[in-house]
Amino acid sequence: MIQPGQVFKENLAQMPAIEGIERIDLIDAQGAVVASIENKPGKQGSLAVYNYLQQTFGTLNAEAAEHGLAVFGEHTSDARNRPGAHPNVDHLLAIASGAPALRIEIIAAA
Repeated sequence: MIQPGQVFKENLAQMPAIEGIERIDLIDAQGAVVASIENKPGKQGSLAVYNYLQQTFGTLNAEAAEHGLAVFGEHTSDARNRPGAHPNVDHLLAIASGAPALRIEIIAAA
């Protein structure tokens, strides 16, 4: 497990590679996909974080969400100040605040 610092870019450099991942789905207890993060520019940082959280914690529970918020560094405070601006951070904020855990499913590229 990494020890995240305050700067997202530095934390991102410590994440496992995301080559070979098409997308990550976040799945609720009923099996519904509540969000997808695609492997495309502008989303790859979030994809790397959620891939790392899945590898480290296996699920997106409160402990994983708190760690993810630390990994997102400066984006976490921005997300708190601007709800909706960082939807992938918003999921972590909700779970850290008591929302139900989600399953992180890695979808491999074909």
